[in-house]
Amino acid sequence: MVHLSGTDRSQLLLLPEAVDDYVGPDNPVRFIEAFIDGLDLNATGFVRVAAKNTGRPGFDPADLLKLYTYGYLNRVRSSRRLEAEAHRNIEVIWLLRHLKPDFRTIADFRRVNRSAFKQVFREFVILCRQLDLFGRELLAVDGTRIKAVNNKDRNFTRGALTKFIREADEKLSDYMKRLDEGGRRSQRRQFWPR
Repeated sequence: MVHLSGTDRSQLLLLPEAVDDYVGPDNPVRFIEAFIDGLDLNATGFVRVAAKNTGRPGFDPADLLKLYTYGYLNRVRSSRRLEAEAHRNIEVIWLLRHLKPDFRTIADFRRVNRSAFKQVFREFVILCRQLDLFGRELLAVDGTRIKAVNNKDRNFTRGALTKFIREADEKLSDYMKRLDEGGRRSQRRQFWPR
């Protein structure tokens, strides 16, 4: 019996011509793009939103924010890993429209816009919760009677919402701290090889 063999690498493959064909209509990156495109980045505190007329053009802060939001959803914290995703991950390639920022640009963007990240991620999490997009699991019960209970996780009061927002802020602060630690470690590795 013969093993399966792949196609010849020099052969022309008939793949979809557009990257858009690889990203389905229900893909989360489409939600990320719609969310970021709907933000007023000046109002949220991002710097360099308006491009300068002189010098080399820079990356649009909205594109870098899309990359960080993708990383936030997929637990990719390192600027080097985000750079790698921009080169190989078809979802990120679609999201950034083939832009490939390097890790320093990605890390500098986070460092310069640190306070603005908190507000955007807070709005993102609240919107996802309101729309039941992420973080919900499906529970199926077959033929079992369950007594109805006003569960404290489903009962939202002003105090509960305040507590939820406070906990979300703490998680975001912890996330930003981990990003900073990862950035410092990668800089140390660059200058102090083992």
